Amino acid sequence: MGRLVLVALLVAFALVPPPGSGTGGGPAGSPVPADPFGSQLRARIVRAQAYADSRPGVTGIVLRDRWTGAVYRSPAAGTLIWACSTPKLAMAVDLLLRQDSGAVKLTAQDRELMHRMLHSSDDAAAHALWNRFGGEAEFAARFPSYGLIDMQFSDRHPHHWGWIRTTAADLDRLIGYVLTRLPPQHRDYLVRELRTVDGNQQWGVWGAGAAARPGNKNGWSDDNDDGSWIMNSVGFAGPQERYTLALMNDTKVVENGEETGRETTTRIAGILFEEYFGG
Repeated sequence: MGRLVLVALLVAFALVPPPGSGTGGGPAGSPVPADPFGSQLRARIVRAQAYADSRPGVTGIVLRDRWTGAVYRSPAAGTLIWACSTPKLAMAVDLLLRQDSGAVKLTAQDRELMHRMLHSSDDAAAHALWNRFGGEAEFAARFPSYGLIDMQFSDRHPHHWGWIRTTAADLDRLIGYVLTRLPPQHRDYLVRELRTVDGNQQWGVWGAGAAARPGNKNGWSDDNDDGSWIMNSVGFAGPQERYTLALMNDTKVVENGEETGRETTTRIAGILFEEYFGG
């Protein structure tokens, strides 16, 4: 009987990750509940998924608690969807690291283009940087190192940042790379940029509410083969960017697709975080 009890205790212990076992590492010694998300946030995840299922099209969701290591991946988290402008964040990561290595030298003009690319999702700025610094041969070759391991180019379109299919799981890995693997000065720069985006990107993860201090890089387009809208958002919320959230929404063919997708992604973030952080 004593042996059975011991085995049961060992199994139960193994199911609970230690404090700080996530990529971010929570406060030292902080307790981790049996459900690392906790009952309140877990209930919100259930509500958010039910809402996503009720909306047009398909939505990939990945929510991560960087302090406990808890991860929620929706059934569509691995579905390939057009990335739209979200690879601009990977481009910024690549340029910053290439400058550190001495491979490139970013001018004040290049820095301004990077800011515009992140702040208002300026396509012309992204095109200029993509072409100036090597295009597919340079950027895309390293994108998987930053988490975009599912990404695929379409042979029916030019191979550039705007014609990549990827997954919410990829975007989750990308934002995780930004927050945990970049040198502190680059991480802090990108966090500031994502927290201060222009009004045209204040949706999606932004729906977490001001109290959650969110930041995001969004991507949206109707340039799809079937006429649907794609509305994507990846970013963070909570103290010390504790939570990351990746959302990829393909509305399929629906009237007012842009508004529909913006509402879907923003409401998911709101369900998860807005009241949770007292917003």
